Amino acid sequence: MNVTKDIRYIGVNDRKIDLFEGQYRVPSGMCYNSYAIVDNFIAIMDTVDAGFTHEWLDNIRDALDGRAPDYLIVQHMEPDHSANILQFAKAYPGATIVSSSKAFAMMQNFFGTDFADRRIVVGEGDVLDLGYHKLTFVTAPMVHWPEVIVTYDATDKVLFSADGFGKFGAFDANEPWADEARRYYIGIVGKYGAQVQALLKKAAALDIEIICPLHGPVLCENLGYYLGLYDTWSSYRPEQDGIVIAYTSVYGNTGKAVSMLTEKLKANGAPAVVVHDLARCDMAEAVADAFRYSKLVLATTTYNADIFPFMREFINHLTERNFGGRTVGMIENGSWAPQAVKVMKAMLEKSKDITYTDTMVKIKSALNAESTEQLSQMANELCREYLAQRDETANKNDMNALFNIGYGLYVITSNDGKKDNGLIVNTVTQVTNTPNRLAVTINKENYSHHVIKQTGKMNINCLSTDAPFSVFETFGFQSGRNVDKFKDCTPLRSDNGLVFLPRYINSFMSLVVEQYVDLGTHGMFICSISEARVISDRETMTYSYYHQHVKPKPKTDGIKGYVCTICGYVHEGELPEDFVCPLCKHGASDFVEIA
Repeated sequence: MNVTKDIRYIGVNDRKIDLFEGQYRVPSGMCYNSYAIVDNFIAIMDTVDAGFTHEWLDNIRDALDGRAPDYLIVQHMEPDHSANILQFAKAYPGATIVSSSKAFAMMQNFFGTDFADRRIVVGEGDVLDLGYHKLTFVTAPMVHWPEVIVTYDATDKVLFSADGFGKFGAFDANEPWADEARRYYIGIVGKYGAQVQALLKKAAALDIEIICPLHGPVLCENLGYYLGLYDTWSSYRPEQDGIVIAYTSVYGNTGKAVSMLTEKLKANGAPAVVVHDLARCDMAEAVADAFRYSKLVLATTTYNADIFPFMREFINHLTERNFGGRTVGMIENGSWAPQAVKVMKAMLEKSKDITYTDTMVKIKSALNAESTEQLSQMANELCREYLAQRDETANKNDMNALFNIGYGLYVITSNDGKKDNGLIVNTVTQVTNTPNRLAVTINKENYSHHVIKQTGKMNINCLSTDAPFSVFETFGFQSGRNVDKFKDCTPLRSDNGLVFLPRYINSFMSLVVEQYVDLGTHGMFICSISEARVISDRETMTYSYYHQHVKPKPKTDGIKGYVCTICGYVHEGELPEDFVCPLCKHGASDFVEIA
């Protein structure tokens, strides 16, 4: 297969393997990818598993039409990619091995030689010139071994990503990419989210049109989708709303409780309920789902004064991979001394940002009226935001939403008659309480000001502390006149027909404009409330919390210039008086000189 005119796929499929790395089920097999870049000089990208030596060497021969390779580039030293380095070196004695210094130290351990007489050691930013193609090396330590490098071909705009963006399955497996890629990422790379984030930032500076991983298909369309998933996974944010129930049951009574809870959650509007019997399921899939969804219920028996072994294994997998930022409920069963909740909480002590449900279900042998009622209470807690989002179950006159107004950050949504729009503001104030009125101040240069002045209505979405920086990029750094800010979102709607956000808010209010005050550069809308819903009890995102915990810190080391206090954009050199930030569109007055 030709990836581009000069880049050829020379990898192999393993259709006999049942367990990858001795633990991950691979019903669709596995592929070990290798590539040949054919130029004035020829570079081979990585080798393959030891079981496919001759097939791989045949692929090289067939791809090169009688020419011999000049370089073997080794990006990663795990044996499924490096096992044939020695065989390659014997087959092509004139070729040079190119890799990182740590990789050559590992070659000494694996093969008894570090190829000192025929090697090139490369590091961050080093370039290998093949003629037409110029390969730039980018270090990627602990993604997911310390020696890893990835390679960027600026000519064809190809990123050779090592194990990054890989998945389980043969090269031609006909299955959704995300399911097996998620299981692969969480299981193998999941512990190293910070290192993946660092690599993603490096990749953001490259013009990439094709990604060539060491496992799975070549990615050449909709790269934003794959990059977005990697950003979500590596920052440990939930990928989608939903509830995972992971359980063990000895005699079936805990299983009955799980079945009952499942039905209650579905009846309460949970968007997804995924159940895993940990004694029978694919453990790697259960772990991946725990990271995929926003909420988790752990249900197990007290067993030998501890918890059932499969549950202990499951929680160990979670904590090894930095599980956090989720809502967790627990169900324990024990005939005489239930203590599974105590044990599970202790195991999760080091997990960050875990919110536990107020209700923990305690079963003594079998369900009774009390534990059944606890299941109902837990279901209501877990589904509070889903109940509030549905018209038929929402309390649309919940003025407790007013208590979520402070010096916070909000998304104001509106509609210009053709598309929905949204805007970040931090100027919302309650001005009266009989009746309840709010004042919302918006810069006249913002498109939302124009729309709201024409339509006389808006929704105010109170952002909660789990809102990621991407929310501020979407609603704060671009104009709704030119951009559809909801094109990648499935929005929900209030009674006034306007959008309210499906995630990252603790409440919203629908406002009707009663009075407008012209403040020169800004306009103040005095509004009554037509609808108010409390979605969750998460804390409101304050302006200070945003700056301390959400907004990325700009990299200003060694730079002389100015930094935008709104979005962190760095401008090198002198700042013109009429300068406008290319990201957030704020003027020079919002920049400070780099100290």
